[in-house]
Formats: sequence, structure tokens, C-alpha cells
Amino acid sequence: MKQIFDVLFGLGLLGNAALFVPQALAVWRKKSDEGISLITFGGFNVLQGIAVVHGVYWHDVSLIVGMVASLITCGAVTCLTLLYRAKRRRLVAEV
Repeated sequence: MKQIFDVLFGLGLLGNAALFVPQALAVWRKKSDEGISLITFGGFNVLQGIAVVHGVYWHDVSLIVGMVASLITCGAVTCLTLLYRAKRRRLVAEV
């Protein structure tokens, strides 16, 4: 029974990572940071990083893999937001 829930937990964490993909694609397609909260996504990144470290300490492979995947997909939203925000500010400064 424990193994079943371990697998479900791992799948749930990968599902969590997948939830950030549509947001990353939307930011990338629009080439705009409009509507994205850096505080929110930055907070998610910090919590995911902490969860990865926790997984390493407890030797929890499901937690490590799931949170690294979430960190990558959520980090993509964060990085794209920073990129497009910097571009927008640069364009405003040039005008």
C-alpha cells in the first residue's frame, strides 16, 4: 500500500510541474510579462528549492524529481517574466 501512495505522490508532483507549463507557454507566446506576479512565482521557486533540499536530506527520490521538475517549469515562467520585464523597461527608457 505504501508503494502505491509513493507512486501516486510522485505522479502528483510531476502533475504539479506540468501545471506551470501552460503559463510558461503563454508568457513566451505573448512575449509579455503582463499579469505575472514575480513575488508569487519567486515564492514558488524558493519553496520548491527548499523541498528539493528536504528530499535530499530524507533520500526521497519522488520528492526530489517532482520538485526539480516543478522548479524547472516554474523557473521558466520566472525567467521569462524577468526577461520580458527587462525588455519592456528598456524600451520605456529609450522613449
